[in-house]
Amino acid sequence: MSTTSHTTPLRSMPAWAVLQRRLFDEIEDARRLFVERYTNTDGSLRGIAAFADRDGVDDLYEPFFNWPAFYLLGGPDAALIDAKRHWEGVTAQLSAAGMLTDEYENGYDWFHQGESALLLLGICAADPGDERFAERARRFAALYTDPRRGNHDAELNIIRAPHNGALGARRGLEDGAPQPYSVALTEMRPYGLPVQGIDGITEWEDLADPENARRMAAEMQRRAVGDVAVNLAVTSLVTNAWLYDGDAHSATWVTRYVDGWMARAAANDGLLPDNVAPDGTVGGLQDGRWWGGHYGWAWPHGLHSVAMSALIGGLNAALIADDDHPLDMVRIMLDTVLDHGVRGSVDASDYSLRGEWMFRFGEAAADDGLLVPYRHGADGWFDFGPLQLDLPTWLWWWTRSDADRARLDRAIDGLPARADLVGEFRDKEEAGHEAGWIRFLDGELPDYPERALAMALGQVARRVALMRTDGDDPDGAHLHFWQRVNPVVTEVLSQLITGTPQVLYNGGLPFSAIDYADADRDRPGLPPDVAALVDRLESGVIGIRLVNTSTTRARRVRVLAGRFSRARISRATATGEGDDGYPGPSGAYAGTRTAPSVRTIDCPDGTLTVELAPAHAAELTLTLTRTPSAPHHRTDEGTS
Repeated sequence: MSTTSHTTPLRSMPAWAVLQRRLFDEIEDARRLFVERYTNTDGSLRGIAAFADRDGVDDLYEPFFNWPAFYLLGGPDAALIDAKRHWEGVTAQLSAAGMLTDEYENGYDWFHQGESALLLLGICAADPGDERFAERARRFAALYTDPRRGNHDAELNIIRAPHNGALGARRGLEDGAPQPYSVALTEMRPYGLPVQGIDGITEWEDLADPENARRMAAEMQRRAVGDVAVNLAVTSLVTNAWLYDGDAHSATWVTRYVDGWMARAAANDGLLPDNVAPDGTVGGLQDGRWWGGHYGWAWPHGLHSVAMSALIGGLNAALIADDDHPLDMVRIMLDTVLDHGVRGSVDASDYSLRGEWMFRFGEAAADDGLLVPYRHGADGWFDFGPLQLDLPTWLWWWTRSDADRARLDRAIDGLPARADLVGEFRDKEEAGHEAGWIRFLDGELPDYPERALAMALGQVARRVALMRTDGDDPDGAHLHFWQRVNPVVTEVLSQLITGTPQVLYNGGLPFSAIDYADADRDRPGLPPDVAALVDRLESGVIGIRLVNTSTTRARRVRVLAGRFSRARISRATATGEGDDGYPGPSGAYAGTRTAPSVRTIDCPDGTLTVELAPAHAAELTLTLTRTPSAPHHRTDEGTS
């Protein structure tokens, strides 16, 4: 095992390091308050009303979605223990309510199932040695890889319905006779008609007619069979199982399923269609149209859901096959909407998710910026809004290619001029600060770490305030309230510590650029007192600063390549001062400066252990190379 103690004694404590360690402490205090206030001793959530339909399973898992990630970053053992307990408690709670069968959702769309899956995927990555969750991972994946379970048609290579799960492919969107889809559903009005092309129903107001409302519901129910693009997120469930043992059947299933969608995109001039009929034909239930599927291009969110799922599927296939071509599905759709973009302001737009961007941009919402079409229907592209940056950011993060970086820069350059790249906002996905982070890596926003960490501390404070006044909140009894007050904030920590964007919220695997382990406690994450900052992220090269903020305790940090060991650290250069740290060779340190020196360390086992004396910092440049072995859940020292 390669080790270095070539570090520099601190003459002043970096503000970002102090803020980062403070954030760990504040998150944990607030997390414990959440547990005390909203959960039962068995891990279940308090005050759940009866479920009226197939919806709602995701809302009970989502409040805990990033607790395993907090543990992997260096949060306390209790964060992972509680994450597992809450998964168990919520699963039992939902099973008793009739929403799950054999611990898995009966059947719903993968836009929402992906949100449910994040907690499970995070636990598996955080502790792959827990055989209870390993067994679940394999059992849940088999729901799709085993055609006898009724979800996947192996001959046509399609998932049989938009709603799928433990009970197999579920016909339609509701059990029993569909309820009329009428203008009384005011919260759905911004998204318009869920199905286009029905005679006599051309605008929202037409649904005021009871017969039209009944016809719309019946047509939605009739068309809800066959495959849809958001099912690409299913691949995370199967890839997660593959990461345990490299099962060839799982690998083949993922690559074949993604290849099927890639072929359909190729036949549609490169643009991914959103629907496949039960007979395997694109548009077979949509009058031949490539758009119109459930949670597809026309309704309700378009690009937001289609591109998210395509990106998740593309990344999973790329991980397994060591081939990035599946990401072309995402490149083409991003280029398409960027090419159709227009200039305008958010506050003057009629974008269906306008309110979220008004909150995010603040005063800058009135400024001119690039608006791209999120949806496509009978009249072409429509529903123009700012491009969400998680999509091009993840694309570049994975490939580090110049072409993908140019696409990302094009999107960032389209932001309103006054947009605050460290805006004080947070949504349930806990994303949206990609532009500031990218500009920091470029050297153009050097104070991003301090500002972003201060912002994250404010997010925690806001969640605590909401929890303490929940009795006065009109949404306090709503299923989404727990998501709003989840005080575990990991976006900024993930960016700065592991060099990774926030996880893709609709079912993305918990990838990372760099992982850490506490070499003394034999567990993943940063040791107590240690702060980390990834300040360089290039193809094959990563720069890291490590700081031991303790003035009395030495710490040892093990640094490892991420992406489920797809790469390894082959060499490291450590920039330090003088000899091997504090005290100097004379046994005393008088505060004098010596010339910086650089040492090169070969890392034959692919890892590097850094010995940090009290109040010392390490500056590392890591060279990464591809490993000959397949990616896998890493069980040594619990890191993933």
